[in-house]
Amino acid sequence: MSNIPEDLSYTAEHEWVSAPNDGVVRVGITDFAQDALGDVVYAQLPEAGTKVAANEVVGEVESTKSVSDIYAPVSGEVVSRNESLDTDSALINSDPYGDGWLIEIRLAEADAVESLLSASEYEQQVG
Repeated sequence: MSNIPEDLSYTAEHEWVSAPNDGVVRVGITDFAQDALGDVVYAQLPEAGTKVAANEVVGEVESTKSVSDIYAPVSGEVVSRNESLDTDSALINSDPYGDGWLIEIRLAEADAVESLLSASEYEQQVG
């Protein structure tokens, strides 16, 4: 069974979203997703200042097995990207909910996270 922290929200595309902090959320891929991908070798992420719309492709993660799109779970503006991944993309595998985060987004709508999946709903999806 994958690690699914209770304090995060989730998407059907296997991304997690932190609770908003001053209107900003942190986004990453789930333990289930990193396990399915295998060893991550590269992450292409949007730069700070990029406007994103919920459910649009905003980047990709490349592994030894495949390339997978990263979707914006919410609409808003990217305020930062995890630059540590430029030199150590394996953080996505070793710490997907911590140092392996991908981007931070300033929410366009304060309640956008409420429409995402809870930990239990996501757990049912990945079985």
